Amino acid sequence: MSTTAADLNDLPYADGDFYAFEQLLSDKERDRLAEVREFLAREVRPIAVDFWNRGEFPMDLIPKLAGIDLVSPVRRQGHSNLFAGLVHAELTRADASIATFMGVHDGLFTGSIEALASQEQKDAWLPDIYSMKKIGAFGLTEPLGGSDVAGGTRTTARREGDSWILNGEKRWIGNATFSDWVVVYARDLADDKVKGFLVDTSLDGFSASKIENKIALRTVQNADISLDNVVVPDFNKLANANSFRDVNKVLKVTRLGVAWQAVGQQLAAFDVARRYAVERHQFGRPLASFQLVQSQLVQILGNAVSSMGMMVRLSQLEDAGEAKDEQSALAKAFTTARMRESVAIGRSLLGGNGIVTDFEMAKIFADAEAIYSYEGTHEINTLVTGRAITGISAIV
Repeated sequence: MSTTAADLNDLPYADGDFYAFEQLLSDKERDRLAEVREFLAREVRPIAVDFWNRGEFPMDLIPKLAGIDLVSPVRRQGHSNLFAGLVHAELTRADASIATFMGVHDGLFTGSIEALASQEQKDAWLPDIYSMKKIGAFGLTEPLGGSDVAGGTRTTARREGDSWILNGEKRWIGNATFSDWVVVYARDLADDKVKGFLVDTSLDGFSASKIENKIALRTVQNADISLDNVVVPDFNKLANANSFRDVNKVLKVTRLGVAWQAVGQQLAAFDVARRYAVERHQFGRPLASFQLVQSQLVQILGNAVSSMGMMVRLSQLEDAGEAKDEQSALAKAFTTARMRESVAIGRSLLGGNGIVTDFEMAKIFADAEAIYSYEGTHEINTLVTGRAITGISAIV
């Protein structure tokens, strides 16, 4: 069964926006969102399951994504954070893997350059990044460092004349098997501070190997990275990336993107489950005519709408420059927990058909597990929020 955005237009509340949050956008932004939806329905959703099954990335899609110009909608194009969030939700609704690819290139990688590079560096790098002539990746997580990477970064950087020598390993680095550049965060041996570097993936000593056997986001090309005496010019040391506090400036914003992904994943589950409930007949009538099935659909919708409401307000706070780290942490923890419940209900509603990707829901269900874990686990984000409301840290 293939469910596309066009297929859903004959059902009530086709966009799933039950409380009409999109009305908060400007007319220009609503038109642009509709354009993005049409593009995703035409170019992304029809191919998503096939590439997920094969664990391959649709490289031919990159110029098409470049053509629709989705990189840096807020800083470069002047759109609201609400618009940017809804676009990311729609990307995820079409395919969580492609949304993650864009989240890495646009949010983590481009966000690092926009937030932490000097103006001279931005002028040199951003044109090719914005046009997607250069694809980027974000190297923070390590084989032995995830939640504790702030104080436990093992990758090192050593200044030597006009260059830096990088050594170490990174893990789970999305896009890294084919990216042109990677922003690598490494601990400076001179002062023990975490600093950022733009690393050309063609440099001697840099290697990336694909992580195999994933059960989620199979289209995303996550890699193990090895840095063996990689020589990076001093110009490529990000001017304003001089401690992990600086890295957090990027992560605060990208957590918003992952929380919006959780919204999009719930809307995807709602799309597929609702269509299935209307079309599938049991006991001589549509599944949707049974009270328990309607209850399940309403639970998915309620989870999605409550998540979206939280994200709408947080996006407004971000636009006003008032959003706080703990608010992003709560959003990521809350929305991904609701997402996990929603996709489980959706998978259950499809019965046996919910465990094969032919009906999409199995992919949606599996991909949710990755979204639940990256950009800070549920537990860590919960404790960040807990620290904010008690003044006491329980993380360690």
